[in-house]
Amino acid sequence: MDLLHKIAWQLRKSPTLKKFLKSTYFHIGLLFSDRKTSENVVRVSSGEREHLFGYYDKSPWDATCRYMVYLATPGNVWRDYSSNQAADIILMDFASGEEKAIAQTHSWNSQQGCMLQWLGPDFSSRILYNDFRNGKLCAVIHEIASGAEKILPMPVYTVSKDGTRAVTLDFLRLNTLRPGYGYCNLPDQTCGETVPDGPCIWNINLVTGETQELFTYRRLFEYHTRDCMKGAFHKINHIMLNPSGNRFMFLHRWLLDGVKYDRMITANYDGSDPCLMMDDDMVSHSNWKDDENIVSFANSKQFGNAYHLLKDHTQERKEFGAGILNSDGHPSYSPDGKYLVTDTYPNFHHKQKIYLCDLQKNTICSIVEIYHNTKYHDDTRCDLHPRWRPDSREICVDGACEAKRQVYKVSIP
Repeated sequence: MDLLHKIAWQLRKSPTLKKFLKSTYFHIGLLFSDRKTSENVVRVSSGEREHLFGYYDKSPWDATCRYMVYLATPGNVWRDYSSNQAADIILMDFASGEEKAIAQTHSWNSQQGCMLQWLGPDFSSRILYNDFRNGKLCAVIHEIASGAEKILPMPVYTVSKDGTRAVTLDFLRLNTLRPGYGYCNLPDQTCGETVPDGPCIWNINLVTGETQELFTYRRLFEYHTRDCMKGAFHKINHIMLNPSGNRFMFLHRWLLDGVKYDRMITANYDGSDPCLMMDDDMVSHSNWKDDENIVSFANSKQFGNAYHLLKDHTQERKEFGAGILNSDGHPSYSPDGKYLVTDTYPNFHHKQKIYLCDLQKNTICSIVEIYHNTKYHDDTRCDLHPRWRPDSREICVDGACEAKRQVYKVSIP
C-alpha cells in the first residue's frame, strides 16, 4: 500500500477531515496539471447537452457494433447526482453518424445511469432500462424496430446474458445512503432505520414479470454478524450475475458513526447457498471472469490494497497486478478473454488512467490518460467505467475532460 492509500485508510474514521484534506490535495494538484487528454480518446456523443452511459458491467454497443446507446441528460450532472427529470435515450448509428432519441427515462443517476443495456440473447433488437411510470419504479424492455414496450414491475440491477432473468435491490434506500447510485422518485420508507424489516434483494423473471424476495436486511444482519454491524445503517449495492445467470455476487455494506464497512457475498439465483467471500472491512468493484472466478479490488489483511482473484465457494485468494494496480478501479474482462481493463480515479494532476492487462502475454500498461474536470467531484464525480465493445477492439468511457460530461471511445492498441 503506498503512502496516500495508507493516509486515506487511517482517515476513514474521520470523514470530514478526510474530505477536507482530499479537496486541498486536488486543488493544489490542479495548479500543476496540463489539463490534457490522450489523443486517442475519441468523443462519440455530440451537442451541448451532457451525456453518459452508466456502469462498467454492460456494453453500450449492440452485437453488430454498428449502434450504441447512451443518455442525454437535462440540467447539470455535475450538480445533480440523482434526478427525476426526463433524460433522452440516444441511439447512435455509426454507419450514418446519426444520433436519435428513441425513448426517455425518469429514473437515472450520475454513476450508473438508468441501467441502460442491450438485452440478450441477441443484444441487437431490444434494450432494457429503468424508469418511473404511474407512480412506480419499473423497468422497460423496448423493441428498437417497432418501439413496442414491455413494462416490468421493478427496476433491474443486473441481467442474465440470455435476457430472461434479473436481480435487483432497494434503489430508494440506496439513494439515501449512497447518493449517485439510487433513485429519488419516491420517499425512502426505510429512512432512519438501521436494519429495516423488509426485503433488500429480489429476482425478476423478465419473461413473466414475476418477482421473488431473496434476502431481507435482517437476514443479512444475522448472517455472520460482526460487532461493528450493530447500530449501523445497512444497505446493498453492486449486484452482478455470473455469465450463466445461476449465481450472483453483491456487496453488503454498513455505516457506523461515519465509517463504511463492506463484505462480499455470493448466492444462487434463488438466494440459496450464500457464501461469505470477503469480510476484511473494504471490498469494492468486482466482476466475474467466468462462472466460478471473480476479480475484485479490496483491502485485505493478506494483500492490502490490491486486485484479488477469488474462487466462488472458497476462500482462495491470489493477488493480481502487484506493484502496478494498487488503486481502486472498475475491472472487466474482454469478450474474447484476452484482456482485462480497469481504470483509476483522478490523481494529483487530475488525470484518470486506463490500464490494459494482456492476460496472454502477462503484461500491464496504461493506454490513455484522461483529464477530469474539477467541477465533477464527490457524488457527482465522473468515473470512466470502461466497458467493452463486443468484438474486444474498443472500450467506451464516460469522461469529464471537457466542459460537460460526454461519452468517448478508445481503441485497443
